[in-house]
Amino acid sequence: MNGLTIRLRATPEAVPLARHAVREHLGGDAGDAELCVSELLANVIAHLGEGTPVTLHVSGSGRATRTRVELTDPDPRAWPVLRQAGETEESGRGLALLDALALRWGVVQGPASGTKTVWCELDPGHTPDRGVAVITGG
Repeated sequence: MNGLTIRLRATPEAVPLARHAVREHLGGDAGDAELCVSELLANVIAHLGEGTPVTLHVSGSGRATRTRVELTDPDPRAWPVLRQAGETEESGRGLALLDALALRWGVVQGPASGTKTVWCELDPGHTPDRGVAVITGG
């Protein structure tokens, strides 16, 4: 199965469109991948600004192989940080949710430091180990 690659602007309106594209690509086992895409896009909107150009890439079938979700944005300096939101806070749980769903996730700095990619891997046959990998370099 080929991967899915979509270039879009991170806007609230783009989130359901991206989720739909992931569901069409992966089929019935897309729920966790759709949720991860929503959280990654929401992080870009919140921390880099609405309208930021991003590239979404999804590989794997969602059934027999590991699914990898990647979201590349143009700001290599704004790396996501996993934190524990207080019970009265209205935001700050997106990466905790990603961490709970994914086998692993991390950040890769793009070529020539011009971009970064936040990625996660999902595998319906395994329990997440909640490990975070941060990888730098090309």
